[in-house]
Amino acid sequence: MGRRDGARLVKRTSRDIRTANRYEVLRQIIAESPTSRQELAAATGLSLATVATLVGELLDLRMITEVGFEDSAGGRPRGLVAVNASGGALIGVDIAETYVHVELFDLALNVLARAEEDVRPSESRPEQVVGHVAAVVGSVVAQAGVEGARVLGVGVSVPGQVDRDTGISEYAPNWDWHDVPLLDLLTEHIAYPLYLDNPLRASAVAELWFGAGRGRGDAVVINLGTGVGAGLVLGGALHRGVSNSAGEWGHTTIVLDGRLCRCGRHGCVEAYVGASGIMLSLRELSPDSALLHPEDQTATIAALAEGLRRGDPVAVKVVRDTVRYLGAGIADLVNLFNPEVIVLSSWVAAALGEPLVDEVREAVARHALPRPMAATEIVLSPIPTDPVCLGAATFALEGALQSVGQRPPKKRTAPDRAKTHHR
Repeated sequence: MGRRDGARLVKRTSRDIRTANRYEVLRQIIAESPTSRQELAAATGLSLATVATLVGELLDLRMITEVGFEDSAGGRPRGLVAVNASGGALIGVDIAETYVHVELFDLALNVLARAEEDVRPSESRPEQVVGHVAAVVGSVVAQAGVEGARVLGVGVSVPGQVDRDTGISEYAPNWDWHDVPLLDLLTEHIAYPLYLDNPLRASAVAELWFGAGRGRGDAVVINLGTGVGAGLVLGGALHRGVSNSAGEWGHTTIVLDGRLCRCGRHGCVEAYVGASGIMLSLRELSPDSALLHPEDQTATIAALAEGLRRGDPVAVKVVRDTVRYLGAGIADLVNLFNPEVIVLSSWVAAALGEPLVDEVREAVARHALPRPMAATEIVLSPIPTDPVCLGAATFALEGALQSVGQRPPKKRTAPDRAKTHHR
């Protein structure tokens, strides 16, 4: 990178600071509606003048509205603002290895519509996945009856490593995707502004806004699904890393020369605690178990969860064996990051529920250093909807706020797109 690249980064950072302030003010309004400008300044640490300017911008965008006044001690009544829930719609897309789940939200991030389609193992080519996304996005827009102009954006979460600036899915190991121009493919079918990221960041933001990470400076959100990873909130903000790759904890080594992982390496955390790894443990322990549905991860995990509740010895043994690895891996995160809270999220964690959390707490305590462990709470995600969809919708909201006062980006021509594809 030369000076020109450095200058570009400085310029982008300056713009992003203003966007971040706008985003933080709206986030606080959504969380605390109705609220005053003075309360917003106190909560965000911004000056009252800056808050007043940002509130004015959000009022002009009809994202918030004036809702009256409150008395102040010995002074003029303070004007109150609240989120204008009907001022726009946001869509969150959770692309997972076995399904595409989509939710449509109002500006208060209440769910107005949801839809889902299964993704079979034979349907993992990019154009097939894009077809599912386009169909389900169309379904939620029709369900909610919103006008297209009201959709401010679509946040799309895709597993693996993502370049959010170019919209390229750089590496999705479970599908063997390499440098797939996913945003361009989606643009051919979806007319709304699109924002691409991955589920680690999406679930971390969802917890930061509405879940167990709210009000916490340092949190780790563990995604337990087909894929496994850790979303990081450090110093009250999402931590992305220099190449937007932070959190690939699922591909850290937990067993030297261990099981083959789908990433091609051996002994990864994901190979032992992801849905496929759990199924393999069940198959190794009891090949003929009625709990095992060989071609159906969701059904197998559901059967294990039911077996766990019944005290089925095979289910109990499989979950405990899984927790041995999970506890050791989470203990490493406790020792490294010293977080206030670790949140177990995604569909495997939700299916296994509190019995899993109880086992994990005990396992982590056996491996983590006592001082950081004493300061860390381990909980199940409290978010009642799909946390990845919720987090993805906030990325669309962030994108909409970033465009304030800027010219809309030009549509890329076919040659431009081709150039981007082969970077």
